[in-house]
Amino acid sequence: MYYRRKIDDYLSNWKADLAHKPLIVKGARQIGKTESIMHFAKANYENVVYINFALEKKFSQILADGYDVASVIKNISLADPSINFLPNKTVIIFDEIQENPDVATTLKSFKIDGNYDVICSGSMLGINYKKIHSNSVGHKTDYEMYSMDFEEFLWAKGYKQEQIDSILSHMVELKPFNDNELAVFKSLFLDYCVLGGMPDVVKLYIETGTFSGTLDVQEQIRLDYEEDVRKYAEGLDQTKIISVYRSVPAQLAKENKKFQFNKISKNARSREYTGCIEWLIDAGVITECNCLQYPELPLKGNIEESKYKLYYPDTGLLVSALDAEAQEDLRVNKNLGVYKGALYENFVAEAFVKQGLGIFYYKKENSTLEEDFFVRTQNNLIPVEVKSNSDQSKSLSSLIKNENYSDISYGIKLGDFNVGNANNIYTFPYFCAFKMKEYLTQSEKSPTSKR
Repeated sequence: MYYRRKIDDYLSNWKADLAHKPLIVKGARQIGKTESIMHFAKANYENVVYINFALEKKFSQILADGYDVASVIKNISLADPSINFLPNKTVIIFDEIQENPDVATTLKSFKIDGNYDVICSGSMLGINYKKIHSNSVGHKTDYEMYSMDFEEFLWAKGYKQEQIDSILSHMVELKPFNDNELAVFKSLFLDYCVLGGMPDVVKLYIETGTFSGTLDVQEQIRLDYEEDVRKYAEGLDQTKIISVYRSVPAQLAKENKKFQFNKISKNARSREYTGCIEWLIDAGVITECNCLQYPELPLKGNIEESKYKLYYPDTGLLVSALDAEAQEDLRVNKNLGVYKGALYENFVAEAFVKQGLGIFYYKKENSTLEEDFFVRTQNNLIPVEVKSNSDQSKSLSSLIKNENYSDISYGIKLGDFNVGNANNIYTFPYFCAFKMKEYLTQSEKSPTSKR
């Protein structure tokens, strides 16, 4: 069974645009890229040409005579005479292009030719783009895909769009959820935290109605990621890259205010790991949260290069990396224990990234003033605090009240509580994080908004 993904609407709009360019769908391994592309292609084209460079080595030489369309099609036909090319009725899918990254150089020719739609897909593209002779700049469109977000998970569970959109309505209208709504969405959210959004994991959970077998799938995905390090990390210390990847869950559990290399090895220094973190980010298997120098706009030009936190882009994979006792508590008892703050913080980071929101945090040296995340609208910088308990939000209040931080007029707190508003702090349940971008857009436009 195919589960609806957000890329579905994107692909439909892409095809409907008469000026559309060849498309490259990027993202980490096993997030559902190929399945979504093939589902779309079969439903919208009379003829589908699918080439997988990882599985079909016979296509490895299709660029031997150059990057023009005629030469590429000739060499594809030589490799497999059964393939047909019907002008204006064909989509060509180049999959696993990390194995043959120069294929991206043909996209300019395909765009100019205009007879065939082209969709490329692959993992590790952040790494392998560096090997491409010409990136066909201006003649292609890139789409970044992720594992399923909470909304896609709810679609897979059978929830209707109006039910999901009601979450946003509660946020915008500052209307508390009733007890039944709150209980249902919290339960679904906890399941999603444990499972994450890897399609194979979600499918197994839905088909069986239990968590049985899902941990095995998650562990295999993590092992596959580590195998990618051994396969693709050239010129870098592969052991150190894997050490960084494995260190993230423990460092999050300790709520470190920056990633600490001495937690990997007692005498480790950042300079020894130059390139390792960039490699993992480019590969799409970790996410970097930058520390702001000051809690003010702009964001991207206001970061401390040496301070950052690292997250897993899929919270389910983070959960699967925890110790056996934590697995038991999470999957059977729904007790988050010592990892509660780490999991929720990772989920919020994941949700923000999947919405296209940058992730930034702040920690003032020699002070208790700190904030988990910052997001922005056109006119405001909004601190976002992720609470694993009911303690007061002292830093959030300080940022809002401090006249030196003129970009901040209100804050948001995500936690295990209902919708509320007090002292310019807007509180929402954790599960609302996936609607944050829409909420910010609507609240900014609202004529009755107090912001």
